Amino acid sequence: MLSLTQLIVVLDGTIVNIALPQAQISLGLSDTERQWVITAYALAFGALLLLGGRIADYWGRKRTYLVGMVGFGLASVWGGFAQGGLDLIAARGVQGLFAALMAPAALALLTVTFPGGRDRNTAFAVFGSVAGAGAAVGLVLGGLLTEFADWRWCLWVNAPVVLVGLIAGSLLLTESKAEGDNRYDVLGTITVVAGLGSLVYGFTLAENGWARADTIGFIAAGVGFLVLFVWIESRVAQPLLPLRVVAHRVRGGAFLLQAVAGSVMIGALLYLTFHLQIVLGFAPLIAGLATLPLTVAIAAVAPFATRLLPRIGPRPLMIAGPIVGAVGLLLLSRITPGGSYLVEVLPGLVVLGIGMGLLFVPLQNVALSGVEPHDAGAASATANASMQIGGSLGLSIFTTIYATVSGHATGATSAVDLVNGYSAAFVAAAVGMVIAAVVAIVFIRGPKEQLLPSGDHAPIHAG
Repeated sequence: MLSLTQLIVVLDGTIVNIALPQAQISLGLSDTERQWVITAYALAFGALLLLGGRIADYWGRKRTYLVGMVGFGLASVWGGFAQGGLDLIAARGVQGLFAALMAPAALALLTVTFPGGRDRNTAFAVFGSVAGAGAAVGLVLGGLLTEFADWRWCLWVNAPVVLVGLIAGSLLLTESKAEGDNRYDVLGTITVVAGLGSLVYGFTLAENGWARADTIGFIAAGVGFLVLFVWIESRVAQPLLPLRVVAHRVRGGAFLLQAVAGSVMIGALLYLTFHLQIVLGFAPLIAGLATLPLTVAIAAVAPFATRLLPRIGPRPLMIAGPIVGAVGLLLLSRITPGGSYLVEVLPGLVVLGIGMGLLFVPLQNVALSGVEPHDAGAASATANASMQIGGSLGLSIFTTIYATVSGHATGATSAVDLVNGYSAAFVAAAVGMVIAAVVAIVFIRGPKEQLLPSGDHAPIHAG
């Protein structure tokens, strides 16, 4: 049931991707508004996850989870009835807000329910695989709903899933929360939201030029707010993000890996759907089905990686996964305007799925390994926030690269121009995956028993 929550949270980051071309025509969206339909969700989700994690810790994880489900469902219905671009973007932002309550509460419940051992490995393998496959499942479901119903059903479909989650959560979940002095970090919340929002918006403006004053100003402001956030967190008694959660080398490395994975699964896959529909002329359902090999590859690799995990530990998988994923993205970068899906797209998708499957199985487990119960919500939120903020920043950066290479900013729209832009975005994503492999080599170190503690082992502490 908790994995179902993770599925709809991740799925909603991509389910509208397939629907965007039709939604753009229906609502008269500009290209910038089209991007913000994706970015608004990921940014609100990622920026507010830390606060959501603390609310889950302090107010109660079950209670927070149920409230998040209700709000998420209502925002989905609102988005389905949107009559304009700003209306849809606002609804997507509210979806992200309530997802920021729901997701860390679900992951924190999983963390305290499975503190260690074989059951924890299995639980996190399932949870991580669902998170990894959710982005691709969203593309398939989005295509099915767009072609045979209406693009609006890509939002309305959440309502019955939310209803099931509410019933199951009310009956099956047990309340838990952190003990002791629980005060909210208001200044930390303001600075981290302002910092992440400014940074993402600055990268979005870079589509029109890196040297522009507004581009530089927003990026600089974002960095400044985030530096101030770290300073505040090091001094307040009850920080929004206890620095001990991210200061540990292994956990910090895992969070960085999640950011890169998010940039690929949210950002790079958007341009694949554009290529399939706009250049190759696939119908929405066919375009969604065309991404299915990615999901199948992740699902096929997950059981193998789960069995391998206790034998060799997470480090080899977390190094090999990004490298294999980078190869898949480079294969995708070889697309041409008149190329064959079977020759130019399918091999890259399968290889990318294999790489992501190897990475996702150990990733959530390592990111939350050794976290104290008091910090379970904050750590869970950081794990989710890393992926969503990585997706927001990745999408902004890939959009800038696409616009620059394709000549979109100057009005060029030929198939050759579009493919050149998409290819450049895939190459940039591949570079990011190589960097992720280096991060794993440098940061994910230590005996496998320490990286994946059993219930008998002490938690890992920062230091």
